[in-house]
Amino acid sequence: MLIRNAEVWGKGRCDVRVDGERIGETGILHPRDGETVVDAEGGALLPGLHDHHIHLAGLAARKSSIPCGPPEVTDAQGLALALNRPGSGWIRGVGYHESLLGGSLPDAVALDGFVAHRPLRLQHRTGRMWLLNTMALDDLLARATPPPGLERLNGRFTGRLFDEDDWLRRALRGTPPDLGYVSRELAGFGVTGATDMSPRNDPAMAAHFARQRAEGTLAQSLVLAGALALDQAEQAGWRLGPLKLHLHEAALPDFDKAAAFVRAGHAQGRPLAVHCVTEVELVFTLALLEECGPLPGDRIEHVSVAAPDLVARMAALGLQACIQPHFIAERGDSYLAEVEPRHHGDLYRLRSLHEAGMALAGGSDAPYGSPDPWTAMAAAVHRRTASGAIIGPDEALTPEEALALYLADPLDLARQRRIAPGETADLCLLDRPWTQARERLSCADVVTTWTSGRCIHKRVDQSPV
Repeated sequence: MLIRNAEVWGKGRCDVRVDGERIGETGILHPRDGETVVDAEGGALLPGLHDHHIHLAGLAARKSSIPCGPPEVTDAQGLALALNRPGSGWIRGVGYHESLLGGSLPDAVALDGFVAHRPLRLQHRTGRMWLLNTMALDDLLARATPPPGLERLNGRFTGRLFDEDDWLRRALRGTPPDLGYVSRELAGFGVTGATDMSPRNDPAMAAHFARQRAEGTLAQSLVLAGALALDQAEQAGWRLGPLKLHLHEAALPDFDKAAAFVRAGHAQGRPLAVHCVTEVELVFTLALLEECGPLPGDRIEHVSVAAPDLVARMAALGLQACIQPHFIAERGDSYLAEVEPRHHGDLYRLRSLHEAGMALAGGSDAPYGSPDPWTAMAAAVHRRTASGAIIGPDEALTPEEALALYLADPLDLARQRRIAPGETADLCLLDRPWTQARERLSCADVVTTWTSGRCIHKRVDQSPV
C-alpha cells in the first residue's frame, strides 16, 4: 500500500509505503504495479494511538449495562426510570454515585424499592463495590459461600460487596465478554494498541484475550499487565506488561508482603505499575520503591493527587507515569466539591511531571472514564471541568504534548513511536492537517486506522467534518 500526499508526523508532507505489517519507506514515492494507493489529501498521518491503561473486559461488559450515575442519571427518580426494564434475569447497572440518594450507599432492602422482581447488581462509580438487592443477594448466597468482602451488620448481609469481583465472577459462572464492539469503537478513535491494566489478569484471562486476537475480534495490539502468574502464561497474541499493584487507602497491604511482591516482579524483569489515586497511596508506593529499589519502567497509574515534594521523589526514583487527563473534564466539579481545597492544585498534574523529566503516557481507565483519547487530549490542554471551572491551569500541556501521551511505546514510555522504515504499520489518518486538528482535538477527524498494515476503520463519510 502507498499512502500519498500525507502530512507525516515528524516529517512533513511526503508519501509512506507499507510493506506487509511494517513501514517500508517514506519520501517522494511512485506507485508500483498493482499497489493500492491511498490519497491522504494533505491530512495528518500519525502513528496509531495507544491506550496505556484500559480495562477491556470491563468496558465490554459496560456496553451491555445500564448507566446508573451522572451524567445520565442524577437523582432517585432517574435511577428508578433507568432500572425499570422489561424482561427477566439479572440487571447490571454501572456508575452509581452517592449523590443520587442523598449521599448514601443503599442496602439490599433499599434497592428492593427500585427493583424487587429481578436480581440487581449495581456497580459503584469507583469499580470497587457492588450493591445487591435481596433477590441478587439470595441468588449468589445459594451459589457460593459468602466472601469476606460481603458486608454483614447485626447478623445479616447488607448486600454491599467490596472488592470481590473474582468471587462474583465465579458465583455467576460467567465467561469473559466478546471484545468486538469495543475493538471497533477504539479503532474509530485511531487507537491501534491497548495495555490492559486489570490486576486480575491471569493465564486464564490471557487465554481469552489470545483467542479474541487470533479470531480477529480484537484488532488492536495488546499488552497485558496483571498478576505474577502472567509470567508463566502463553504469550501468543499479546506482550507481557508490568506487574499491577492495586492499592486501596482504607486497606493498604502489609508493607513487608508488598515489598516481597515487588521484588518477585522485579526478579521476573517486570516493572511495577501501582494504582495511586490518593496522597496516602502515593506515599506508600514511594516508600515501597525506596525500600526495594526501582526497576526501569516502574510507573505510577493515575497520579491523581501529587504535592510538589512527592513529584520530586517520583522523579528521583526515575519513575514513569500513566495519567488520565479526561477525569478533570468528567469529574472535575466533583473533585472541587469533595477534595480538600489544599489539594486542588495537586490534582492530575501534567506540566509538573513533564518538567520533572518523567516519561508520561495517557490511558483512559475505561470503563471508569471515556475511552476516547481525543477528549483526554483536549482536557490536558484546557483543564476545564464540565461547568467551565479551570483546575490547575499551569499544569496544562500543548496539543503536541497531549498527543505524545498516546504515541509512547507501551513497553518503554520514554520512547516515542515514529513513522519510519522498519516500524510497525500502526497508523491513524486525519482528514485535515495537524495545524487544524490541534485546534479541535476531536475523534471526528479520524478517517482511517490501520494496525500492522491492515485497515480496521474507515469513516463512511469521507468529506471533511
